[in-house]
Formats: sequence, C-alpha cells, structure tokens
Amino acid sequence: MAWLDTLTAWLAAHPHWLGLAVFLLAFGECLAIVGLLIPGTVLLFAVAVLAGNGALPLWETLLLGFVGGMLGDLCSYALGRRFHQNIRGLPVLRDHPQWLASAEQHFERYGVISLLAGRFIGPLRPMLPMVAGMLDMPFGRFTAVSLLAGSGWAVAYLLPGWATGAALRLPLPADFWQNAALVAGGLALLLGLTIHGTLREQRRTTPLSALLSLALLIALLLGWRGLADLDQGLLNLVQEQRHGALDGLMVVVTRLGDLTTQLAAGALLIALLALARQWRALLFAAIALLGTAVSNGLLKHLIERARPDVLLEPLHSFSLPSGHSSAAFAFFLVLGILAGRGLPGRSRLAWLLLACLPALAIAVSRLYLGVHWPSDLLAGALLASTWCAFSLALMQRHQVLPALPARVWWLLLPALLALFGAFATWALPAAFELYRYR
Repeated sequence: MAWLDTLTAWLAAHPHWLGLAVFLLAFGECLAIVGLLIPGTVLLFAVAVLAGNGALPLWETLLLGFVGGMLGDLCSYALGRRFHQNIRGLPVLRDHPQWLASAEQHFERYGVISLLAGRFIGPLRPMLPMVAGMLDMPFGRFTAVSLLAGSGWAVAYLLPGWATGAALRLPLPADFWQNAALVAGGLALLLGLTIHGTLREQRRTTPLSALLSLALLIALLLGWRGLADLDQGLLNLVQEQRHGALDGLMVVVTRLGDLTTQLAAGALLIALLALARQWRALLFAAIALLGTAVSNGLLKHLIERARPDVLLEPLHSFSLPSGHSSAAFAFFLVLGILAGRGLPGRSRLAWLLLACLPALAIAVSRLYLGVHWPSDLLAGALLASTWCAFSLALMQRHQVLPALPARVWWLLLPALLALFGAFATWALPAAFELYRYR
C-alpha cells in the first residue's frame, strides 16, 4: 500500500506528530462506522514501530492509545444514546445493515460480556459501544467495562509494534533476529492453526493445539542454550525501560503470580465450581492447574537453569520454565476457556486473548524485574497451554464441555477479584522491601 508507506515515511521525518497519530488512529479504530472503514490494526502497528524506534517511550504510547480508544468508545456510545433506533437511517448503515445487526445481536445475547470480548473482534469493536448507547446501557456500567477492555486492547495492539521498533533501534546480539524468527515462526504455526480450526469449528483443533504446544515446549527445553542471543537482547530491551515509577507496580503485579496467590486462586476456583456442582468444569480446571504445577516443578529441577544476574540478591532457585508464567497462564487460560464455552469460535478466541492479558502482565513483570529469561516465560506459557488444551480435549472426548450458567459466573468473578485485590493490597507496603535492584 503506497499510501501507508507515504504516511509512515512522513511520520518518521516528523516524529513530533507521532503521539497525535497514535491518539487519532486509536480514536478512529474505536469510533462507530469509521473503525470499519480504515485498516486501523495495520496503521497502529506501523506507528507503534515508529514510536518504539525512539520517538515515544512505551508508557506514553500505551497511554495515548488507551485515551484515544476510550474517547472513540465514548463518542460511539453518545451517538447511539442520542439517535437510538434512528441510527439505522444513517447513509452508511442503510447500505450495510449487517454491520449494525451483527453487533446488536451480539450485545443482546451477551450483554456486558460482549463489550469485553468484542473489543478484540475487528468488525464488532467500533459498533458495540454505539449499540450499548442505542439500547440504553447505563453510562457508569459502560464506562467501567470500557476502561477495563480498553486497557487490555491498548497493550495487545500497541505493545508488539513498539517492541519491534525498539528491537530495530538497539544494538542487539548477532543471532538475535535469527532466534526471533525461529521462535516467531513456531508460535505463528501454533496460533495460526488454532485460530483457523477454531473459526471453522473443527473438533480436532484442541488436541492438535495440545500436540503443537507440547512440540514447541520440547524444542524450547532442548534448545534453550541456542536462544542465548534472543534472551539477552530482549532482557536488555526491557531493562532499558526500567523506571522508578514502575518498579513498585511491577512488584505488586509479580506477587499476583506467586505460589501462595496462585494456590489460593486455584483452590478458590475449584471450591466454587464444586459448590456450584459443575463437576466437568471442575475436573477440567483441576487437571490443567495441577498438571501444570507438578510438571513445572519437575522440569525446573531437571534442567537447573540459572537466573539472570540482575538482582542484588539473586534468587536461589532455577528458572526454566517460569513458575509464575506457567501458573498465571494456566489459571487465566482455564477461565478464558470456561468463559468461551457455548460461544462461536470468534468469541472464544476473543475470550482467550482477553484471558491471556493478565497472565502476560505477570510474565512481563518477571522479565522487568530481571528474575527470568524470556525463554523461561515462553516455556511457562507453552507448558500451561499444553495442559489446558490436553485437559479440554480429555473432557470433550464424547461430549462438548457445556457453558457455565450465569449464576456461577456471578459467584466466581467477585470472589476471584476480591482474592486478587486482597493479595495486591497486602503486597503494596512491602513492594520495595521484597526486591532490591542494581
């Protein structure tokens, strides 16, 4: 696309306009109707690469994207609230009534949940806030959900591009890009086949995902020494972003992946599923969580990989795979899989993406604090993915795992949020006492 090359070349020559470009593109991508007409995902990635190349720090890029997207949501909501059913008479929607019909059907079926999952589904993202206003969803509830969904969306859509730009800027080890291409190719194969099979509703997708995750995990465990340049380059990239204002936050985030926190969260999930008599969901969760935890401990002691030399007082335990990464991904993937039961493939994928965001935050906090190599975190995520897919395939040998009733989610979500909130609050006073940095 020649116009895209022209735009990025102009922004590269005038980097002082880059912040405005991030804001406007995020705004347009989330604005009703407009978001369907522009290739916002491609444009956001392109400007994020330029931002990561030294023009904007990461926090500013994410903040501008979040604020722009949030403003787009609010304008779309106001548009629907102002015109209600008359919105159907707009010229563009008269010619394409299916745009509004699809979003309206999704919202009426899933309610608040549609705003969370739909934020990650391209055709629905700009239309759902307008439909929420059109159907008179309370403003306070809409704003709260949009804040949560928008923060995850900004990270998912801007962080990859920014990290790519930063990697292009920094002097990196000789084999960094070769290692990165190898890892990216393996992950692309796993994600591509999983997404393709899920969208086509192919039943063999889950066992295939389990096998592919296991194959990539085995390859990583056997070849982690060959990824030394990738590990060191990514660690240097993240350490360059260290900032005093983020240190305390990252310590709190990493505490949410601690063994005590994850044990409590897993036990609470199992107990509540038992209380609700959701036995198949309970067995699925138990196999995934327990299998991940046990195999992680065994692999750590089998491989005995040393941690990075970043902390003043290095941890005296092994690093591969990361226990925080494996536990967090296992727990949140279980929630994402359960949330997606009974939904179309596109919505299931959106829930999995949404569920991965808190787990990704915990994994990144470990890299930020310098207690894990990137391949440790990737191995933990692949281990969790293997066990979750294997457990789901086992539960669905003869019958599809059913969706949890709404009453169960009203029991689960407040209890789990309260638990994580309590651990986060408990970690705040001791944040800087637990970790000291060079």
